Amino acid sequence: MNSFRGHGGAAETDVVVIGAGPAGALAALRAAELGARTTLISSGEFGGMAANEGPVPVRAFAYAARLMRDARQLPQYGITESEPVLHFDRLRARVREIVHDVGTRTALRERVDALGVSLHEQSGVARFTDSHTIETDRGLRLRADRFIVCTGGMSRRLAIPGIELTSSHSDVWNATEVPTSMLVVGSGHTGVQVASMFNAFGTRVELFEGGPRILRSEDDDVAAAVASALRDSGVAVHERFGTITSFEKTRVGVRLNFRNGDHEGHAEAALAVVAAGWVPDTAGLNLARAGVAIDAHGTIQVDEFLRTSVPHIFAAGDVTGRLMLVPGAVEDGFVAATNAVQGPTQPLRRRVSPSGSFTHPEHAQVGLTEAKAREAHDVLATMVPFDSAVRAIIEGRTFGFCKLVVDRASCRILGCHVVGERAVETVQLAAVAIAAGMRVDDLARVAISFPTYAEVLVHAAIRAAAELRLPLGGYAAHMGVRASPA
Repeated sequence: MNSFRGHGGAAETDVVVIGAGPAGALAALRAAELGARTTLISSGEFGGMAANEGPVPVRAFAYAARLMRDARQLPQYGITESEPVLHFDRLRARVREIVHDVGTRTALRERVDALGVSLHEQSGVARFTDSHTIETDRGLRLRADRFIVCTGGMSRRLAIPGIELTSSHSDVWNATEVPTSMLVVGSGHTGVQVASMFNAFGTRVELFEGGPRILRSEDDDVAAAVASALRDSGVAVHERFGTITSFEKTRVGVRLNFRNGDHEGHAEAALAVVAAGWVPDTAGLNLARAGVAIDAHGTIQVDEFLRTSVPHIFAAGDVTGRLMLVPGAVEDGFVAATNAVQGPTQPLRRRVSPSGSFTHPEHAQVGLTEAKAREAHDVLATMVPFDSAVRAIIEGRTFGFCKLVVDRASCRILGCHVVGERAVETVQLAAVAIAAGMRVDDLARVAISFPTYAEVLVHAAIRAAAELRLPLGGYAAHMGVRASPA
């Protein structure tokens, strides 16, 4: 790679990576491994949204909610204890400790440092001044041969009167106390997690979804089960509620006004949280100055090598708008950096990307939903309930199911959907099976530790293999697995 020499006070480097989240950190690591002089800049702390506002703090708050629910279960096991009391200020302090530890102790950070990557944190927003130069709000100016844009995403803001009276999910984590009541607008993964956690903390929660069901990207059975569980736990779930017309400040908080046909209604709470989607964080980059093409939503257009419309500028992660998950961002970062340093040699491969949410109950999925699979396949769907799993019975966590979607012709697993205790971990096993190209009878023959929650996955595979009349030997052949209709 040919480097630029310093120009106009700009420091010279081979590769500049903008953004230090999962995509950016991996891109910087890979570029440095390949011998490029690499600079990694971040407007905030190392780790980006994932470590500082997203999965890491979300999981920490979810763990606190879980502990409160577990404490309330103690009397079932003969353990006498008073009702748990949450001290939110102490929880926030603990979450800050966790975020700090993740940012400073992660092996990824250690490797970035060990490879000599020049890291600039808290550098402010970066913007292009031309296609080879960037400068930041804090005065850093860099000129480079290649750039990789990894600035991630941000909460979508709705163009509704009074929207400034609402909070984002990030604002909620920084609240000084648990609100007595909360309106959550938007029922994707983020909105449902916020609703579930604060319900556990004692907040009266109402969840609003304009469409026909919550979790619209999930399998139909998953969405129905989670909605049912939320309602049973005390969350008021409003589906098809209509269209928001405005937010208003009230004496005690915020009022949401909405219209549904000819009917006008409202709901009021101490706090309103809008979680209406996630959009690429590209507005401040001045990409037009560099000649980089974006669409109407601010998404950077890339090819299979993650090149933008400018051949020496690459993009990875949420800014590409394709699959806004940490595993995909990590793979993007690796591929973008490889191609930035070595030229366009490695196309982005098809991903097996599991996802899940730390709600109560947990839900997770990998592969195709049943409805999507039926568009192109002759499908068998089997569903095994948690109340047939020994571990779930032991721990009193019998709500939920594991659903497998299988192609009848090839017997390949097309999708797995789990609602219930340890759903996120269970789906990881299904992701490995799908990535390995296993047939459902292969999975059915896997020996599984007893008793574990992962049993439901293998039991679902046994059930599917039996319905497909596939020969099974040993343990699998003699298992009587009760199934729920799918």
